Amino acid sequence: MDLFDYMREQTLEKEAPLASRMRPKNLDEVVGQEHIVGKDKMLYRAIKADKISSVIFYGPPGTGKTTLARVIANTTNAEFTAINATASGKKEMEEVVAKAKDMLGMYQKKTILFIDEIHRFNKAQQDYLLPFVEDGTIVLVGATTENPYFEVNGALISRSVIFELKPLAPEDIKTLLKRAAADTDRGMGSYHAELDEDAADFIADFANGDARSALNALELGILTTEKSEDGIIHITLEVAKECIQKRSIRYDKDGDNHYDVISAFIKSMRGSDPDAAVYYLARMLYGGEDIKFIARRIMICAAEDVGMADPNALNVAVSASLACERIGMPEAQIILSEAAVYVATAPKSNASYMAINEAMGEVKKGITPPVPVHLQDSHYGGAKKMGHGIGYKYAHNYPNHYVDQQYLPNDLEGRAFYNPTEIGYENKVRERLRSLRKGN
Repeated sequence: MDLFDYMREQTLEKEAPLASRMRPKNLDEVVGQEHIVGKDKMLYRAIKADKISSVIFYGPPGTGKTTLARVIANTTNAEFTAINATASGKKEMEEVVAKAKDMLGMYQKKTILFIDEIHRFNKAQQDYLLPFVEDGTIVLVGATTENPYFEVNGALISRSVIFELKPLAPEDIKTLLKRAAADTDRGMGSYHAELDEDAADFIADFANGDARSALNALELGILTTEKSEDGIIHITLEVAKECIQKRSIRYDKDGDNHYDVISAFIKSMRGSDPDAAVYYLARMLYGGEDIKFIARRIMICAAEDVGMADPNALNVAVSASLACERIGMPEAQIILSEAAVYVATAPKSNASYMAINEAMGEVKKGITPPVPVHLQDSHYGGAKKMGHGIGYKYAHNYPNHYVDQQYLPNDLEGRAFYNPTEIGYENKVRERLRSLRKGN
């Protein structure tokens, strides 16, 4: 590192946002995440003993993934290198690997490679790291907001320990806020600011587990608030409300949280809980989820979980989907709410869904017995000479437009794929089929 690089780093450190300046330098400064860095936990012991193995930190923004990597960097005797997957590629990794080989060969010193946003690397880039993680040339420390089991190469996953970071509790965030307000070295202590208790409560609540969001709000409040007559910058509840105009929510429409919320939405409709359904709908809409995606999930739920118990549910869901495409937001939220409530409150049956599942299972066995001769097409040339269609009974020529005859192939005769329930409209279907099969 030359003088200019050093000066640039010093300047960046001083001018960095408060959240960056206040990153803990050691384990004792870490707040929260007791489930993985408590003093009796494996990760705490591994970092303290400088025996870290390949790990991947996974969790929402602002929960301390990069912080833990920096703590490792300040604790370890190994060579520590950090890259960001959004700005680095194979060339940068090749340089890291070459240097790591030299460090291991000449000084018997390991290299810890921290890759922030590791999910941004494509499969080929992740594959490149495998042999070097495998043979110990590199100890991998990855950080991601995405579920690593979806976004990270399975081979890398198998060679790493996954640590899931949780959103910070409000009390943890308040601790960080008070520390940052008082710290004269890295924090805002030199500004002589006082953080009111109700303001701290408000910021901690609205940050929704995201320490970075909370510290950004505090910094904004202190930098934009005039000193009072007593020479103190008072961060009151009113100031705090101005600093956070919109609650931070944990929803990434391209990420793991997307799958969790849509799963809860569908399960709430399936479980006949309209209140939960509209709540999760609101979270998706607030987070900017595609309304077409939401509408598709409502249609699927209407067919899969309501089914023939209320066939109109699918009509409502399809109509809602078409209406949303024509109207758009914000009014589309009313339409989606109506459809979600309808599906949630409708009687439920998955009999038609189970029917096609079972039938598909039968077909996938690879044994497809011939269609009964009397059901085969008799219109193409030579078909009648081969007996196709002979013996077929036209249902409309019989009472109630029904006649008893075999429709399934011989090997499957008598097999029941669709078993209607006694729920809602499907009970009428059940009774009708029972009546027809009895010959009434």
